[in-house]
Amino acid sequence: MIRPELEQSGEISLRFGLISSICRDLSEIRPDLAEIGLISSRSAEISSRSGQVSPNPAAFGKIRRHWKTKTPVFSRNLSPSSLGLKREKLSHLHFYFHDILSGPKPTSVRVAQAAMTNTSSTLFGAVSVIDDALTMLPDNSSKVVGRAQGIYASASQSEVGLLMVLNFAFIEGEYNGSTLSVLGRNTIFSTVRELPIVGGSGVFRFARGYAHAKTYYFDTKTLDAIVEYNVYVLHY
Repeated sequence: MIRPELEQSGEISLRFGLISSICRDLSEIRPDLAEIGLISSRSAEISSRSGQVSPNPAAFGKIRRHWKTKTPVFSRNLSPSSLGLKREKLSHLHFYFHDILSGPKPTSVRVAQAAMTNTSSTLFGAVSVIDDALTMLPDNSSKVVGRAQGIYASASQSEVGLLMVLNFAFIEGEYNGSTLSVLGRNTIFSTVRELPIVGGSGVFRFARGYAHAKTYYFDTKTLDAIVEYNVYVLHY
């Protein structure tokens, strides 16, 4: 018989509720255990002698045997449909990238350099962090569709070649909140440069593709630049 003082104080109900809650949480984390009946909200019993809540020994004995006979899985193959992914499609995005170093509010800021950077014809060793606007048209007052956020570094001593590590973070239409990740080499004085798209997020999960960059405007004094981008990306 349950101890009346515990029953009256509500402690039995509290403890039983706690055990049941833990079991429910565990069944959500490990549905495979729930499916085979090793976990349920009833996997606790009230001891009539002590008036305390204790796990059901039979149920937890099954769990111990389950772990001994089943090897934990580190990886497994999945069907894309299991994640709600449908047919892969190819999208083309077109925008202008505004890299501004001058003025009171630059969007590209040098954060590091080597001892030789200022005497190097290619500014070798210079590292800049950017938060550049992406616009529909070349005019800087044009509609902003996203930001280019990341880092570029001068990584060549023979030509101006940048290592680009950045995200295109979009704020327009169906792409709002989604990103594309770029990792590649940008020789800025080449007519057209090709940069790999190595991934993405949001509607661009599992993305892969490439971007063509073409300089639209470049100021040799301030080093401000506007670059036209055509991005081709496969995604679900």
